[in-house]
Amino acid sequence: MLHVTDLRDTTPTTSELRRALPRGGTDVNAVLPTVAPMVEAVRTGGAAKALEYGEQFDRIRPASVRVPAEVIEQAVADLDPAVRDALELAIQRIRRVHAEQKPAAHTTRLAASAHITEKFVPINRVGLYVPGGKAVYPSSVLMNVIPAQEAGATSMVVCTPPQEEFGGWPHPTTLAACSLLGITEVWAVGGAQAVALMAYGDDAAELEPVDMVTGPGNIFVAAAKRLVNGVVGIDAEAGPSEIAVIADEHANAEYVALDLISQAEHDEQAASVLITDSEAFARRVDELVEQHSTSTLNAERARSALGGAQSGIVLVGDMDAAVAVADAYAPEHLEVHTANARELAERVTNAGAIFVGPYSPVPLGDYAAGSNHVLPTSGTARFSAGLSTHTFLKPVNLIEYDQAALAEIGQAIITLAAEEQLPAHGESIRARLEGGR
Repeated sequence: MLHVTDLRDTTPTTSELRRALPRGGTDVNAVLPTVAPMVEAVRTGGAAKALEYGEQFDRIRPASVRVPAEVIEQAVADLDPAVRDALELAIQRIRRVHAEQKPAAHTTRLAASAHITEKFVPINRVGLYVPGGKAVYPSSVLMNVIPAQEAGATSMVVCTPPQEEFGGWPHPTTLAACSLLGITEVWAVGGAQAVALMAYGDDAAELEPVDMVTGPGNIFVAAAKRLVNGVVGIDAEAGPSEIAVIADEHANAEYVALDLISQAEHDEQAASVLITDSEAFARRVDELVEQHSTSTLNAERARSALGGAQSGIVLVGDMDAAVAVADAYAPEHLEVHTANARELAERVTNAGAIFVGPYSPVPLGDYAAGSNHVLPTSGTARFSAGLSTHTFLKPVNLIEYDQAALAEIGQAIITLAAEEQLPAHGESIRARLEGGR
């Protein structure tokens, strides 16, 4: 079932690896011509236009953009107690991890009266997108809301698609997750129109625009985020889910096969990649993937993803080569199933999150490990990070010098300003050094 790329007798360069490795074919640029008019229409037409698009794509038009408080309260009241307990346990763990991510302000003293203080200011109002097309994602509510809260964001709105099955309101479990976190502002809008409405707002409908939009979504959501970037901040343009697994002959083949399938069931474009130095192990995993993928609830979706060009097996000569392949691929999720898993995991530099050993599978991180599951995809883990408390914080420097401290560095500044032919910069300093004449 899985395509095989054999790199055992080669030493490819990073450039060659990037071309040779399995990779999804999502092209945000290809849908920009479709999404750009939608974003512009919502910018000018506001909530009414967003609802119109929702009726077109979601086959339902809610009575209002904003979900009434009583609908949210009813969702909590009706929540299965076991699901509530699971959500509350996940909330506790995720909050603890993200609370400890918040950096403390610190001051660097360069001279007796020359101080630079770095403080961290939360984004004021954030828009958190929670998908709802192929599945229900209360976990994405937790992963978006909790880091924003721990950063100190004072205002937030969750945007999630209306559901025909629930009278035009979002899925009740998603609403219940919002309520458990104290979120009272939920908009029943999905897709590109949701991103646009969060970015531009609608004063007439009393929908306040946000300062930043975060959260995963399909290619249309990613395109809309690209288009509004600059009007608001964004976290990333999330692509289809990815898992890569580094495994040696000592790994449990069934665990690896099931983990590859677990990510494949997200989407037909999801990528599942095994990197191993054992051909026998690779064959066993492929057999188990073929066996188990037919019996899962989302079998058709999973098998489409596993059989696609974005998924496969990469055979390497040794574990050094496996690390090189993983770093070139830069997966959203990386599992390490080797005899020295922690040591090898420490050597990997490009991955959204790294899951170490046989009892740390990706689904653990998807729900309740405490880490965040909104992670960089499509190789962007080479230069970007997943959602965290840091995402919602702005480092700001406070610069404080007295006259004596300025005098110590003043002539150097004047010299550099003259070199750059910006003499007014130097005059600004000179006037202070000469007593303000």
